Amino acid sequence: MPTAPTLRERALAPDLARGLMLALIALAHSQLLTGRVLAPLPGTASVVDTAAQAALTLLVDSRAYPMFAALFGYGLVQILRTREDRLGPDGARRVLRRRGWWLVAFGVAHTVLLFTGDILASYGLLALLLAGMLRATGRRLLILATIAATMGALTYGTVLALPDPTGGAELPTDPLASALLRLTVLPVLTPLNALMAAGPFLIGIWAARRRLLEDPAAHHLLLRRTAVTGIALGLLGALPQAARTTGFWAPDTVAAVAAGTLHTLTGYAGGLGYAAAIGLLAAHLAGRRRTAVTGALVACGRRSMSCYLAQSVAWLLLFEPYLFDLGGTVGPAGAAAIGLGVWGITVGVAALAARADRPGPAEALLRRLVEPAAR
Repeated sequence: MPTAPTLRERALAPDLARGLMLALIALAHSQLLTGRVLAPLPGTASVVDTAAQAALTLLVDSRAYPMFAALFGYGLVQILRTREDRLGPDGARRVLRRRGWWLVAFGVAHTVLLFTGDILASYGLLALLLAGMLRATGRRLLILATIAATMGALTYGTVLALPDPTGGAELPTDPLASALLRLTVLPVLTPLNALMAAGPFLIGIWAARRRLLEDPAAHHLLLRRTAVTGIALGLLGALPQAARTTGFWAPDTVAAVAAGTLHTLTGYAGGLGYAAAIGLLAAHLAGRRRTAVTGALVACGRRSMSCYLAQSVAWLLLFEPYLFDLGGTVGPAGAAAIGLGVWGITVGVAALAARADRPGPAEALLRRLVEPAAR
């Protein structure tokens, strides 16, 4: 097997995918600014907002997180490879377990201090529960991924069919009450998000074992088929849910659960299709001189945790009633524009950090906590 790339030789595709993926995460999270969570648009929505909501449902919702989860699983395999050379199999597994525990701790702090929609604790939970799958056979990984994806789709499809969980309730107007409210939903959202992410997480492990993104040119046919099929399935499977979120369809409970389940299940395919498409883009860019845009996106991907947390700082400032209190003041189109703006700022800051040869602060802290001897 070829040796894993060093920091200076890191494969382009995984970092490029993380940098682009954070744009989808920003688009998904920015919808909090609309004042709605799962409720469809009201019948009086403008044409622009209706079109924006349709695009978000078709291209972003339940598509960004599967891609993120797959990249997380992919990254764990890369960490395992590099640590086994230095620490051996047992030492490498201990590193992964410590990483899982610290990600859970980061996620709890993230939730309490900044934002409800945390995924770090969920990914830490997956690292603790499923790290043993890093050495599983490919067949076993795919079977377990299929089972996990089916369970996740059914569960989240039911959640999508529920009424708006906020029920129009007023949000707390002081920081302490807001933090306590976020903390109360953590025991519910963390296992739910972990279940949602388990399927693509296992697929990411499977892909990393075959180095699909580290050598995309050698897997061009598989990546192309995955990109075309996955993105097409993601679009088609989201059509019923898009009709619901834009207010054109008001299904009964059973039909709403079916639409949500189909939306989530095909979202796995869509997210993996996005990752494969970025792998193809990386293969196209290989050997070419990197542009400033490519370099900035890669810098963002290498500092993905820091950029993700920086987005949450923006949502705290923009959304909380005791700060700018923009919740419910913009429609889907305005929220999407703000989300892309926030992502663009993080990309720019990451590019400046790369130019100064400085790591992301969250990544540096996590590494010091997980591997103090590596400082």
